[in-house]
Amino acid sequence: MKAGVVHGIEDIRYEEIFEEIGRPAPGKGQVLIKVKYTGICGSDIPRVNGDACHFFPNVLGHEFSGTIEEIGEGVTTLSKGQRVSGVPLVPCMECEDCQKGNYSLCKHYSFIGSREFGSFAEYVVVPEKNAVPFEEGVSFEQGAFFEPATVALHGLLRVPFEGGKTVAILGGGTIGMFVMQWAKIFGAKTTVVFDIAKERLDLGKRLGATAGINTLETNFMDQAMELTNGRGFDYVFETAGNTVTMKMAFELAANKANVCFVGTPTKEITFTVKEWENMNRKEFNLTGSWMSYSAPFPGKEWKLTAHYFKTGDLKFDDSFIFKKVPLSHIDEAFKMFKTPGMVKGKILIDSES
Repeated sequence: MKAGVVHGIEDIRYEEIFEEIGRPAPGKGQVLIKVKYTGICGSDIPRVNGDACHFFPNVLGHEFSGTIEEIGEGVTTLSKGQRVSGVPLVPCMECEDCQKGNYSLCKHYSFIGSREFGSFAEYVVVPEKNAVPFEEGVSFEQGAFFEPATVALHGLLRVPFEGGKTVAILGGGTIGMFVMQWAKIFGAKTTVVFDIAKERLDLGKRLGATAGINTLETNFMDQAMELTNGRGFDYVFETAGNTVTMKMAFELAANKANVCFVGTPTKEITFTVKEWENMNRKEFNLTGSWMSYSAPFPGKEWKLTAHYFKTGDLKFDDSFIFKKVPLSHIDEAFKMFKTPGMVKGKILIDSES
């Protein structure tokens, strides 16, 4: 089996693995997936271009789609040839958090594509529950976007979301676009995307956002308040993990709002007394969101993603994909991330080309 194998910092090679035993075989309760596409996640970049990889050699890749190639003993819910999306988390199912259905918070988990071999390969073995079927009308490209779409939905489910209210989405990346669409599906009255790139704001409107606001404009806060009759937003979802937008969330929140941080921060952040006091004076609820799982595993996030991709209510835009790169050139894909601003969208690794 060929795979993109990480041997060290900035050292990922396309090579044969399992040379003596051939391709991996599914064990009891497992299935073998013939991988079609895998998206390069932001978390993969420091694992290849930095020092964040758990061990060497390693095979990364956790946002993937493909078809069931082989069925292991005891598997009853899947069949050979089914189109599936991969669920990367492998919770222990025994700890207190898992017993409560909070699988994202499991302290003893494994993770396909970081703690065990993943899908930057021709094949990957996963537990039965870690393969979510999708129908013919859903493309393999969409299948590789299940994981980010479920992350977005999990953020929405972290707050007591009600329809008919106003929603601000801070950050117009892939996660932000999915959060906006989930808010619409769940009945939001107004959805507003905030970003600094015109093309992202235009994409948001194309996908159904009520409005897009460029935060580089000096009067952007006035524009935002006009859209809410001066109240601020009932729900604010920060999806960029950026210091500026994290502070902005506190300003945009209405009284008694719900604010959810979905984006992963990369820098230290400090608040002035005035900035932090927004939470006291507005009495808004602040929470975070981590991964994308609920009971029964892997959760409604994954079932609803498969359903709404099928119905077309959860829209997929070609601009989500920056480039498709053959698995044999995976090293070139990761080199692109070394040029700031070069990669505008998701790079999909094609395991069949």
